[in-house]
Amino acid sequence: MEFKIPLFDLNFDEREAQAVAEAIKDNWISTGPRCKAFEDRFADMLNVNHAVTLSNCTVSLHLALKLVGVKPGDEVICPSLTFVATVNAIRYVDAIPVFADVTSYESPVIDPDDIKRKITPKTKAIMVMHYGGFACDMEKIMSIARENDLKVIEDACHAPLSEYHGQKLGTIGDIGCFSFFSNKNISTGEGGMIVTSNQEYATRCKLLRSHGMTSMSYERAKGHSTAYDVIELGYNYRMDDIHASIGLVQLDKIENDLQKRALVRMLYIQHLSNIPEIIIPFNNYNDFSSNYIFPIVLKNSNSERRDNIRNFLAEAGIQTSVHYPAVHRFSIYKDYYKDLPVTDYLVDNLITLPMYSKLSEELVIFVVENLKLAISNAR
Repeated sequence: MEFKIPLFDLNFDEREAQAVAEAIKDNWISTGPRCKAFEDRFADMLNVNHAVTLSNCTVSLHLALKLVGVKPGDEVICPSLTFVATVNAIRYVDAIPVFADVTSYESPVIDPDDIKRKITPKTKAIMVMHYGGFACDMEKIMSIARENDLKVIEDACHAPLSEYHGQKLGTIGDIGCFSFFSNKNISTGEGGMIVTSNQEYATRCKLLRSHGMTSMSYERAKGHSTAYDVIELGYNYRMDDIHASIGLVQLDKIENDLQKRALVRMLYIQHLSNIPEIIIPFNNYNDFSSNYIFPIVLKNSNSERRDNIRNFLAEAGIQTSVHYPAVHRFSIYKDYYKDLPVTDYLVDNLITLPMYSKLSEELVIFVVENLKLAISNAR
């Protein structure tokens, strides 16, 4: 179905195509100088010591867990209101996901108080997810981590350049993980990044992303190294220079794109403010946000009514989504269920409205007026 207003619009033009063509012409398309340039610029933009390109954010999360020392049987506290990759990565290292609830309908990020309640002697780490580009309460979470000698991994896949009290998200915990999937704020089609200020983590991450080899193909091709050893069981988790070339162009655009998204958010809040049947999460959020998505929550509702509203909007040509189905409801994770009343209500009553920088006020009004009609007609 082709929508008049899609959920997301790719921020690509001829500059990405030109960058790819130049990478191909340079005759080196695997991990090379463009990956290094992408890492250096990304680290500089986040004011963090190290950034390491990877093939996607899921493998970033996997390596992050290995780097902080999570072992089989360890417990990792995480949200259920997240994309399943957050939790899959925990299982990749044979650890146990322990689901914590989110704070509230207004702030659907992991609840520090529930984190505290879920800590056991087996807990090794906390994995937070900055939902929609809005920060978890990192001050409380880092305090809990210090008190209990726990590592903190930030799933910042929604949050490039988002801030918490002046710090960039992804740089507050031990390791931050970013996604450059096709619908993210920074898109390379597929791609990910680990950021950290820990030199040991960064060095080992580079080793693990390439089969545990002590040198890369590009280094050997350029004569910087003629041999290599394999010193650890690693993976093929590398990004290539074609994807990195796109990433560099996207970095040129990201600040302007995020400023425009902030204006779109302001328009939504202005025009949605007179709909008493909804909650706008993070309505009073004051720090800078990437505004990756624009979710609303229906009051006094249920999943059937929510779906009827979404169907009405689809018929009007407006694409919506649900971020996200609860991970604890998937068949593979049902055995890990904990009491999550706020999450359970949210996942039945969330609607993600279209959000992208090219969304005009006219189109925002069109979405809002149709949402009003949908709510008034829904049963």
